Amino acid sequence: MSINAVAHLNFRGQARQALEFYQSVFGGEATIATYGDFGLPAELPGARHVVFGQVVADNGFRVMAYDVPGEHTPRPQGEPTTRRENGTTITEEPFFLSVRGETVEEVAAHWKGLADGATVIEDFGPAPWAPAFGMLTDRYGVTWILDVAA
Repeated sequence: MSINAVAHLNFRGQARQALEFYQSVFGGEATIATYGDFGLPAELPGARHVVFGQVVADNGFRVMAYDVPGEHTPRPQGEPTTRRENGTTITEEPFFLSVRGETVEEVAAHWKGLADGATVIEDFGPAPWAPAFGMLTDRYGVTWILDVAA
């Protein structure tokens, strides 16, 4: 028997857009079900929000997401919660998502996709511990680490 852990991201009305974005970056199939699909009347607020969503790709990428029920207000823009300082990562985030590939070219393509609209914390490039490493917070507020296996 085997198990795996999959990141499940919680959004405030942006799950569909985020899942479609991640599918455009990593490929694969997106599955999206709304609260309306599960019986919430279409005229009620939130019926079009995602109750279950995931992207699964043949390359091993998988992420799940949904929209937290209730009022949705945009995340306040302020000071970044993750930054590099004196060669170390300083953060208030409870987790990062990590994507590791076998070649610089493979990972660089994913970096380029995620970097669209992102805040780059550390540019993607050679690192002492890996052929390439980079860190960014995407347009949906999710912090990603991308690197190439040493």
